[in-house]
Amino acid sequence: MGVSGSGKSTIADRLAIRIGWRYEDGDTFHPPANVAKMSAGQPLTDEDRWPWLQAIADEIDRSCRVRERAVIACSALKRTYRDILVHGRDDVRIIFLKGTQDLIAARLSARKGHFMPPGLLTSQFRTLEPPTADERPIVVAIDRTVDAIVGDIVSQLNLDRP
Repeated sequence: MGVSGSGKSTIADRLAIRIGWRYEDGDTFHPPANVAKMSAGQPLTDEDRWPWLQAIADEIDRSCRVRERAVIACSALKRTYRDILVHGRDDVRIIFLKGTQDLIAARLSARKGHFMPPGLLTSQFRTLEPPTADERPIVVAIDRTVDAIVGDIVSQLNLDRP
């Protein structure tokens, strides 16, 4: 989880490869109206997000039912959003990719071809409710290489593989 530009897709994909799990990008669960709204520079409302979050939660439930392990990249900026996704499961963990607004703004300005315009970053930081200790988050700083971040996550999850 994290704001746009924090590296969710890149880190989640690389993490999934490293630990041998399936990867899903939460953006693919957005209905077309959400993508159009964000592409037009309009922030999503909670009403826009509920169906998207429920679709991801349904995928998490499906994966758990069939004992399939997956890494899903999703902004999950508010506690209420994360509660929908995790809904009390001990076997689902939140990884918070933490970075400064300046660092992430620089990354967004260099990114091409993504539907999320850099101008929405301020609204994302306003919305962001960092996870609290009772959510058992794994918090990683994003001011390092992708390999270092992934290694940190694997270590904190106790998933080191030979």
